[in-house]
Amino acid sequence: MAEKTDSATRTAEPKPAKSGGSGVQSVERVFELLELVTDAGGDVTLSELSASTDLPLPTIHRLLRTLVSLGYARQLPNRRYALGPRLIRIGEGASRQFGALARPQLKQLVDDLGESANMAVLDGDMVVYVAQVPSQHSMRMFTEVGRRANVHDTGVGKAILAQLDDDVVRGIVGRTGMATPTPYSIGTVDALLRELELIRERGYSIDEQEQEIGVRCYAMAVPGAPTPTAVSVSGPIARVTEEFGSRAVPLLRAAAAAIAADLEV
Repeated sequence: MAEKTDSATRTAEPKPAKSGGSGVQSVERVFELLELVTDAGGDVTLSELSASTDLPLPTIHRLLRTLVSLGYARQLPNRRYALGPRLIRIGEGASRQFGALARPQLKQLVDDLGESANMAVLDGDMVVYVAQVPSQHSMRMFTEVGRRANVHDTGVGKAILAQLDDDVVRGIVGRTGMATPTPYSIGTVDALLRELELIRERGYSIDEQEQEIGVRCYAMAVPGAPTPTAVSVSGPIARVTEEFGSRAVPLLRAAAAAIAADLEV
């Protein structure tokens, strides 16, 4: 069974139009629009886009028509614009590459700590696992790459939520609900927000048997990642003890920093 596992404020704050610089202005504008649609939760109106950028409305409309014709955006029956299906293939490819980039750091965590190491990203209102290096123990945690999980009862999910504004957190769990797969699971928004404040203070999260009885997970967000991201180590509570956590936290911090540095290259 897997580790407990399915901006950065995601509010669509106004963004200035790109100046072009040494790049191609139309390409910059296209990606600006795609990011704005993503930040708005996946679908948006023309007027909402116009309020979030300095681009002229005719330019927004023209670029969206092009994106729709290519399948990178789609217009819904209510005339809102959403991300298109052709982005899925690009996103899957990027996730694989992202996971490959992190594997050396995850392997180092396994070598140093002996337990399974994972990396997950926020995808919509859930986390999706993009990389794992399993422990060599016969009794170990295994998370299938591509698996989706709730954010409120996973180590990586809580580490990611702690990077977001409380209003964004409320919106996410309001849409997904707060399932309680074990007696240790957090079941209310107020309890979750208290937990996130603690995570912000200490810099890491702990999944205390919240998705699977007998399993504990330590997780930490990757600073400055282009999408909210976290790394974790997890295993049976008999081995993943408080003493284990004292060793794991600095190693997780180093791994997260190394991944962040690799992303800047």
